[in-house]
Amino acid sequence: MATLSEYRWRLAPDGYATRRQLRALGLRPGGQGVAAVVERPRRRREPLVAYLYRIDRAKPVRPMTPGRAAALEAAMRARRTCPNCLRDAGYCIPRSLGMCVTCADTPNV
Repeated sequence: MATLSEYRWRLAPDGYATRRQLRALGLRPGGQGVAAVVERPRRRREPLVAYLYRIDRAKPVRPMTPGRAAALEAAMRARRTCPNCLRDAGYCIPRSLGMCVTCADTPNV
């Protein structure tokens, strides 16, 4: 089993990118495995790790289809709908509350 190349923070060579950097370039990893790791040192804790992918092996982002857009809209609508009052809260309902802030602040009588 091969080990991954490790680089210090901001010292990775050209040709590697994180998922977010690939996305900004209009690319996705496209099934390739992690090619390298970048470690950011932290005081008294485990270092932060970022996984790098090779840009030359990345594939273009798949285009948004009408069906995918409709499914995304339905999922976001479900995250905004309060299960208690059944209204669109206008924001994603916090999972910690399980309902909109208005319903959570209303005392149960």
